[in-house]
Parts: sequence; C-alpha cells; structure tokens
Amino acid sequence: MNKFWNIAILPIFEKINSKHMVEIGCFRGSNTQKILKFCKENNAKLSAIDPKPLFNTEGLKALYNESFDFYEDTSINSLPLIRDYDIVLIDGDHNWYTVYNELKIIEKSNAADSFPMVLLHDVAWPYARRDVYYNPENIPPEFRHPHKKAGMKRGYSPLLEKGGANASLYNAMHEGGEKNGVLTAVEDFLNETKRNLTFKMTEKSHGLGIIFQSNKSLDQFIEDILTKF
Repeated sequence: MNKFWNIAILPIFEKINSKHMVEIGCFRGSNTQKILKFCKENNAKLSAIDPKPLFNTEGLKALYNESFDFYEDTSINSLPLIRDYDIVLIDGDHNWYTVYNELKIIEKSNAADSFPMVLLHDVAWPYARRDVYYNPENIPPEFRHPHKKAGMKRGYSPLLEKGGANASLYNAMHEGGEKNGVLTAVEDFLNETKRNLTFKMTEKSHGLGIIFQSNKSLDQFIEDILTKF
C-alpha cells in the first residue's frame, strides 16, 4: 500500500476527514508510519493488523500512545474486535477466503448507512484470479486450492517449473475458477451484499480497488484519483 500513499491514500483520508483507519497487512511498517503521522496531525486513530510484523510495533505504540492499536494476529480474528472505523486498507493475505471474509466482517460490523471506504491491493494480476497463502494452515481445507511454492507467468495458468513471479510463495496451482483470487472475492461479496456500494479499480501496480458507499461526488473524486496512475 505504501506506493499508493501520495496518489490515493492521503487524498482519500483528507477527502473523507478520516478519524479511524484500519490497516490490514503492515509488512515493514512504511505505510503504517505515514498513517500514524497523519493521525497525530489530525486527531485520528489507527488500528493495524499483522500476524508477523517486520518492525518495532512496541516502539510505535510508545510514540503514538492512544492513536495506535496493534493486533498481532490474523485479520479474521482481529477485525471483529474493532469498531467505528471509516476506512480500511486491505493488503494482507491475498486469497479468496481471507478477502471475502474480511469484507463480510466489515459489513457485519458497520451499520447499514455507514459502510467504510475499503482500499484493496492486488485486485489485478497475479492475484486477481489466483490465491496465494502466506500460511496455508490458516485457510480451511475446503477453501484452500492445491498450491506449491512456484512462480507465475502472466497469461499462463499453470505454475512454472523454474523462475517466474513470487516463486517463494505458496501460490494456487491454477488461475481462475470459483473462489480463487482477490478480485473474485470482491465480486462475490458485491454480488451478495444488499448495501448500495460502488467499486472502482486500476490495474496499475498490481491493482488498487476501492469500495465505497455510492455517492456522485465521491464517485467522481475516486475516478479522478484512479486516472492518475
């Protein structure tokens, strides 16, 4: 998500006057620190989630105090514990089961007229239509596609024998089909929900998707942001 800060994330924070953000997937904390700086300057709060953060969360907690809550667990376990947020950044485990259930939890946790804005990374290739599992055991067997540590090639469904993109990760062995990939999870959620939601995306930088309550003014604002990529 860090690469989207200047073009999309910060302008959206400012547009909606965000007061409580949720960040799913923090990695090395680069984006987390930018969000916390915004929180300090705008009397806002960040709730961040990552089961294996690669930065000093305690140090940031000591620095930002009540502006920062950190959940060192999976999003499926942590999201139900968080309330009253206005934006969610999803950049965690890029597979159908996780993303679909993150969206369902967000829907269940928020009133009918207060669905938060949701930004999702990896809604384009390679994980739009293919699952990746950072920890396969976190995914129930019935939702876990056959997978192995092997790379991918755009336009080619089978995993490669050598090389390719993200060869060190547990990638699903085929692309496409039911309940496979981040974009598929988004589409399945949107097809089921009764909320009046809009979804827009760009395929640049592996894809940024944005879900928000339908609103003409906001619709044009998001459209303008996505054309900047």
